[in-house]
Amino acid sequence: MALTLTPTSSVHLLSSISVARPRIFAADFNLRSRWRRRPVTSISNFRLRLPSKTSLHCLCSSSSASSPMSLEVSSPNSQFLDCLIYSRAYWVTQGVIAWNVDVGEGSCYFYASKSAGLSFSEDGIDGYDLRIKLEAESGSLPADVIEKFPHIRNYKSFKVPKDLDIRDLVKSQLAVVCFDAEGRLIQGTGLQLPGVLDELFSYDGPLGAHFTPEGVSLHLWAPTAQAVSVCIYKNPLDKSPMEICPLKEANGVWSTEGACSWGGCYYVYKVSVYHPSTMKLETCYANDPYARGLSADGRKTFLVNLDSDDLKPEGWDNLADKKPCLRSFSDISIYELHVRDFSANDETVEPENRGGYLAFTSKDSAGVKHLQKLVDAGLTHLHLLPTFQFGDVDDEKENWKSVDTSLLEGLRPDSTEAQARITEIQNDDGYNWGYNPVLWGVPKGSYASDPTGPCRIIEFRKMVQALNCTGLNVVLDVVYNHLHASGPHDKESVLDKIVPGYYLRRNSDGFIENSTCVNNTASEHYMVDRLIRDDLLNWVVNYKVDGFRFDLMGHIMKATIVNAKSAIGSLRKETDGVDGSRIYLYGEGWNFGEVAENGRGINASQFNLGGTGIGSFNDRIRDATLGGSPFGHPLQQGFITGLLLQPNAHDHGSEATQELMLSTAKNHIQTGMAANLKDYMLTNHEGKEVKGSEVLMHDATPVAYASLPTETINYVSAHDNETLFDIISLKTPMEISVDERCRINHLASSMIALSQGIPFFHAGDEILRSKSLDRDSYNSGDWFNRLDFSYSSNNWGVGLPPKGKNEHNWPLIKPRLQDPSFKPKSSHIVATLHNFLDLLRIRYSSPLFRLDTARAIQERVRFHNTGPSSIPGAIVMSIEDGHKGIPSVSQIDPIYSLIVVIFNARPSEFSYPSPALKDRKLELHPVQVMSADEIVKKSVYDSFSGGFTVPARTTTVFVESRNG
Repeated sequence: MALTLTPTSSVHLLSSISVARPRIFAADFNLRSRWRRRPVTSISNFRLRLPSKTSLHCLCSSSSASSPMSLEVSSPNSQFLDCLIYSRAYWVTQGVIAWNVDVGEGSCYFYASKSAGLSFSEDGIDGYDLRIKLEAESGSLPADVIEKFPHIRNYKSFKVPKDLDIRDLVKSQLAVVCFDAEGRLIQGTGLQLPGVLDELFSYDGPLGAHFTPEGVSLHLWAPTAQAVSVCIYKNPLDKSPMEICPLKEANGVWSTEGACSWGGCYYVYKVSVYHPSTMKLETCYANDPYARGLSADGRKTFLVNLDSDDLKPEGWDNLADKKPCLRSFSDISIYELHVRDFSANDETVEPENRGGYLAFTSKDSAGVKHLQKLVDAGLTHLHLLPTFQFGDVDDEKENWKSVDTSLLEGLRPDSTEAQARITEIQNDDGYNWGYNPVLWGVPKGSYASDPTGPCRIIEFRKMVQALNCTGLNVVLDVVYNHLHASGPHDKESVLDKIVPGYYLRRNSDGFIENSTCVNNTASEHYMVDRLIRDDLLNWVVNYKVDGFRFDLMGHIMKATIVNAKSAIGSLRKETDGVDGSRIYLYGEGWNFGEVAENGRGINASQFNLGGTGIGSFNDRIRDATLGGSPFGHPLQQGFITGLLLQPNAHDHGSEATQELMLSTAKNHIQTGMAANLKDYMLTNHEGKEVKGSEVLMHDATPVAYASLPTETINYVSAHDNETLFDIISLKTPMEISVDERCRINHLASSMIALSQGIPFFHAGDEILRSKSLDRDSYNSGDWFNRLDFSYSSNNWGVGLPPKGKNEHNWPLIKPRLQDPSFKPKSSHIVATLHNFLDLLRIRYSSPLFRLDTARAIQERVRFHNTGPSSIPGAIVMSIEDGHKGIPSVSQIDPIYSLIVVIFNARPSEFSYPSPALKDRKLELHPVQVMSADEIVKKSVYDSFSGGFTVPARTTTVFVESRNG
């Protein structure tokens, strides 16, 4: 998903410290060191000497967590409360509180107030129910604490008395306060509780709603709540509940038994709980975290039994027997698609089904026929962007706003009007990518024909069933790294209402970390880890999906992903209705923010996942192929976009610099083509034999990180950033023809399709999809995200892309959109599609393209045209199968004994003599012999010299048949 970092707005908090939203907090202060530097005014009978009014200002730190900008302090009591809005101490185990403070000769006290009434008076701290002295301990924190909380490894340890009723205390407002030797208050702070909550309340029993012949039981994990009741509504729009039932608590779990008549009703939890963001005892109304259904407005949880036969399409229980075959994960190829993009503009789909789940069941639609073409050529998996309940799109379609597109059709290709009109209504239309999680376990209602009741469940199942019958496995894009909302009152906040401060990861000040966008979740906490695992099992068992793509997977702990993989893998068709061993997991293993370098425990980043079989996106091959990175200058060229060989107007440095950049890019690509295996041996541009892990990026980070081929997802484009065709149109010189850009588009796809590892394609790569150069179309509406499966248009030149993320590039974008020669014709689109289908057919024509062990790749895959004398801009790869010449390599392909693939990114013909490949019986691949691409047919191999000739910007595949 796209990340946008913006400075935190300046916020002034009144002395009451009443905070409307949980991500806004007061500023830092130290009662002794900061105040003694300022003039003071005497306050009679008051131990502290304080200014009558002080304005404190806090600069933004490098942390992405929410933090304050300024604070107005007006009284001693407000100054004390300012301390407590922070949570800088950690209650890590029953016996240990960790705090980064040196008491010295002073003392430390623990305070608890069940009514959240802690305050400061002339006599000291008031409003507490309990006051206990804590003893500072020498030495480090316990090893198990440091392992769980590595970011506080250097904190001091304070001993908690053993006789405390901790299970009851965690329901209170809590604080620790330091006094100096003279009894003057030095520092105070609230506490972070996840450590002690995990130790005391970790729970593996039932949660959510459970149906039996006798009735319905509800179970909610809420150990810090003081009271919980459930409000039952007969109808989703009812304002008054038909029944309010208090829940009983046992060891942090609140439960109740309801009548059978509750089935089909709606409910919300009413939770009385102390919330650290407001420092108040709050009454929160929340959906069930384990909700499996929702009302249309998303405000109430639908009591639905997913095992009911009424919710199952015909043949649903036997779907496991009809799943597309999968020999091994190495056979996977992935096509990434947004549910609404697929059919919102497809006139061959019934109007009521456009943009929704049921569009995938329209067998005769243009979109389904397009998918069938891809499947027939070999495609195996369809990756759907988020389909859980997300925010920023109303489920009720009658509330949507829209633009009359007929007013936009006649505008200039570089007009600003289209983006202005789309932007005006973008937060009220039916479009968003969906990376705004509200409830993970419920299908998104806006994609259903009716968001009320069970309709979204039934239609989601019909979608999965239809896609499976088409021949596609279904992958869900899951977003467990953050939540859309937090705090006690936001209508889309759920988890933070029920156990405040537990589900969301906080920084050392106690403020919510926001490095993922907003509201980072904390899978290092046991019940967060459990919720994620349970949710994955829900989608596998109840919706029979075939895989998961984890958004910002590096922000999730490795153990969570590995344990989820194990739990899913244990599912059996005979007992669970699904074969868990065929479920594939992959995601974005980026390593940044507070989790970087295992800052919160071992995270699921690229370098930590080796040997797990869990895939991660290979950004190295993307950047080397296209040039630069999505965060660099858009004109930075790469291997296929003209670096050195056909420069654009961008300053890439001297010719020697460009030669080095191009040869380095080639090293990165070749490593990626060998599945980015860290131990794969290859010859680098200097002629040295190196491992993939010894090929380095500009910051000295190793390029290769995988131990298994299935741990690498090779790609050049995805939903984030510009489309493949758009980025090529930006980076290549303006004077080249659209024909050449189409060939470059195909060349990029071929480098992914014919690499070892798992290939990943963004929907529309194969039909030159454009978003009119929009670099972040997550909220750009149907207009900029249109897919056209009639192949009449690729959506180029529909106006300047939205101002917010693109205005700084408008000077580059405008002349390209103005130039009519940039726009492909329908013939270009159709030709690109046919060439893409050829690539899939070639990949699935031989198991040599889909080797499933690191050893097999090392034994069989070789790169030629390497070292300092190599010809720039071309890659020559051979894949050898067992035959008489190399008896140590087994035979796995009954048809071909050798495959040679040449990727010529040069703007001119490439000729290359290879002594190692002479005297072979190589011929053009049969698929390319029959191709509609006449240029590739001009490729030549000469057996006597081992010489190859390949046309400009062409990928050619030569094969040696066993039958001669």
